[in-house]
Amino acid sequence: MSKPVILTGLRANNDLHIGNYLGALLPIVDMANTKSDEYQINLFIPDLHSFTTPIDHGSLQDGIMNNLKLYVAAGFPLDNPNVHIYRQSYIPAHSELTWILDCFTGMGEMSRMTQFKDKSLSLGEDRISVGLFNYPVLMAADILLYGASYVPVGEDQSQHIEFTRDVAERINSQFGDIFVIPKPVNEQHEFFGKDQGLRIKDLVDPTKKMSKSSDSSKGIIFLNDDIGSVKDKIISSTTDSMNLISYSKETQPGIANLIDLLALISGKSIEEIKSKYNGQTQYGPFKNDVAEAMSSFIEEFQAKLLGVDESAIMEKLTTSEKQMNEIANSTLLKVQKAVGLRK
Repeated sequence: MSKPVILTGLRANNDLHIGNYLGALLPIVDMANTKSDEYQINLFIPDLHSFTTPIDHGSLQDGIMNNLKLYVAAGFPLDNPNVHIYRQSYIPAHSELTWILDCFTGMGEMSRMTQFKDKSLSLGEDRISVGLFNYPVLMAADILLYGASYVPVGEDQSQHIEFTRDVAERINSQFGDIFVIPKPVNEQHEFFGKDQGLRIKDLVDPTKKMSKSSDSSKGIIFLNDDIGSVKDKIISSTTDSMNLISYSKETQPGIANLIDLLALISGKSIEEIKSKYNGQTQYGPFKNDVAEAMSSFIEEFQAKLLGVDESAIMEKLTTSEKQMNEIANSTLLKVQKAVGLRK
């Protein structure tokens, strides 16, 4: 690898929503288009991560291809030789390195992971898998196999970056210069900018982020929603009884969320949207404007999605997975030799 590596991925199961698009998908596409001259961009589909919590396994393959098509429809450049897409499970080194790293990881380290504790609360004790507990170790393998310096993550996974650094330094200390250490969290955030971890809020409960794992889809605008459903979700979104449009995430989170959405999909600044609607006493016309803008946006995106060439995606996957296997196997061999598994 002649260039430093930026690595990123998004779980393959479940449909993506407008929050994923604006907060994760678009920044990834922008990064692939603007930083590939200086960096190697690795976009991987973390299919092994996809069932750390229960899923419909029969739909996983369709979900993988659907999400890749969403990236391409959003502008992801398949023809760039410095940009790679690959499926995690098609690189067996991910699984073997995870096991080796497991043996250098303490139970206490994993028990302290906030994301594990948060996700465990929504599952019965008999449904908390070892995979969910072990998730950060697999994530560390994903990063270390390719010597990735930068990994865009939200605050909920910052602990995982620090763990990756810890376990890599632990092995380097014992066996020599094996792994490239990813940059610390503060440098990661500085590199990716202030928009990292953008959180679009749920339309029904605007105090919570829009999430694929929500109990109800009424507050979520999925990228494959029909246009009537998109409009209905916006019109019926939760606001308040103040009858005055102002931008306050503390006192009027529903209105603020709609203003954020309208600004992002229209390409206008928050200040422009605020100046147009600030002080209005009726929410109906404002919601109608947001609904029309969002439905037009979704309709245009779905038209682009229909035009995506699936064979081009498969060709890129085949090429990238061959290249990534070579890189990952080279790193794995260094580790295997260090721990005594190979001469």
